[in-house]
Amino acid sequence: MALDQEVKAAIIAKYGKKDGDTGSSEVQIALLSEQIKILTEHLKVFKKDHSSRLGLLKMVGKRKRLLAYLKRTDYARFTDIVNSLGIRAK
Repeated sequence: MALDQEVKAAIIAKYGKKDGDTGSSEVQIALLSEQIKILTEHLKVFKKDHSSRLGLLKMVGKRKRLLAYLKRTDYARFTDIVNSLGIRAK
């Protein structure tokens, strides 16, 4: 369930601060969100795939922690990423 190189490069180019920026919180959140979308569609078809469901829950938890960190450190960047990705966040 990995992302294609083109999709990953496009996400990094859109949310990264500079070329090759894969470590910033925004890029990590955007990549996780895309993987979550793909896994959600996969699990709609394969309902009994429990190992993928576990991976999905881990990704959601990691994204939640990254969003909490971003909210705590830079609220403006947090609101920008939440609005651009269209995700719900507290």
